[in-house]
Amino acid sequence: MTHPLSTTPFGRRPMTLGMISSQLAAKAKPATAIVHKWHVFQHIKEARQVLGATDRALTILHALLSFHPETALEPDGELIVWPSNEQLMARANGMPPTTLRRHLAVLVDCGLIIRRDSPNGKRYARKGHGGEIEQAYGFDLAPIVARAEEYKTLASAVQAEKKAFRVAKERLTILRRDIVKMIEAGLDEGVPGNWKRFQQAYQEIAGRIPRTAPRQLLESLGGEMEKLWREVRELLEMFAKTQNPDANESHSGCHIQNSNADLSPESERGLPKKDEAGGNAVANHNLRSLPKRELPLGIVLDACPNMLWLSKGSEIRHWKDLMAAAELARPMLGISPSAWCEAREVLGDQQAAITLAAIYQKADQINSAGGYLRSLTDRAKGGKFSVWPMIMALLRAKLDGSKPTPPPAGDSAGFEPGKPAQTGAYQASAELRASIAKRPK
Repeated sequence: MTHPLSTTPFGRRPMTLGMISSQLAAKAKPATAIVHKWHVFQHIKEARQVLGATDRALTILHALLSFHPETALEPDGELIVWPSNEQLMARANGMPPTTLRRHLAVLVDCGLIIRRDSPNGKRYARKGHGGEIEQAYGFDLAPIVARAEEYKTLASAVQAEKKAFRVAKERLTILRRDIVKMIEAGLDEGVPGNWKRFQQAYQEIAGRIPRTAPRQLLESLGGEMEKLWREVRELLEMFAKTQNPDANESHSGCHIQNSNADLSPESERGLPKKDEAGGNAVANHNLRSLPKRELPLGIVLDACPNMLWLSKGSEIRHWKDLMAAAELARPMLGISPSAWCEAREVLGDQQAAITLAAIYQKADQINSAGGYLRSLTDRAKGGKFSVWPMIMALLRAKLDGSKPTPPPAGDSAGFEPGKPAQTGAYQASAELRASIAKRPK
């Protein structure tokens, strides 16, 4: 067969660089490539949006492939088909002529086929004496062979993207369901916590989910939902552990007195220390059962609302704001700089700020805030202290409307009874105390 020399379209149809690129791709087809035309068509159909093809255009491509007598397409074989418009319309389920011409142009623009137009624009083949085709004018299917691997790769990428989209959508749906039902469970069971804030946070995220969203947006919103999910879940898990005597230290039989009623801030190192062998093992086991993740800032502020009055504008939005408020509370509680510095070194800035916030919240029940902080720091050095039970005890007391009871050994969740310490933080007037109590939770 003599290869066709026609590279430009007939009539008023212009030549474009895209056509030249398609022709170059067709020339670059591997000499040994043999492809199954219907397999390649399936890959093209899956990647049609990436290629820019329409569903009608694929209907026409299916009809064109059906005019090729062989199922396997070979590079050195005859790859030109020359059906008339009437024949194409018949195999395209009666597609109108104008629609046929428009979507044929789409196939050409996508580089799926190449036009090989005759001098008069007709489609036909010239055969030799032996019946073999010498020259053919019509549509060249060479790109199907040349770009078969590309179409397969595109189809795989599209399938992977669809799967990722389904996973992101399913993840977001499950997170939304879990959060709603966990919030309902927390309210029904009377779990202490700022459930109104959780509801508002959920509604804010859910309100940003559009009817149709790309995968990237779904994954981003899913990440925000998962963060909220973890906060709610941790709160429910901690409350469940406090209700189980076998999983919480506050119900064990050991008790260690952490502060002395007669101790002054100047003698912080004089705290009595007493270890009971039977209690330490239980305390260490219970501490290991606590969550390893950090406490959410919102839960800390729910348990220690008094810290808000030490912050500028009565707002604490970041951990650095809580740290700044703790720096103000330290001298008001009579805690020496050395005790505070040691607590920060052992616990870390964030955990030390949470500990001081809890002490400040119940400072009227602690005789020596500095001595108490020293005691907690010493326990933290041995891995026997966690801020989780401390904060949960304050939340339980807030829910019950009563002060928390003294903690047993290893808990560090409550505060020892004694004479109220007349520190600067709690010499406020009755009006200030009433306004703090009425502050929205």
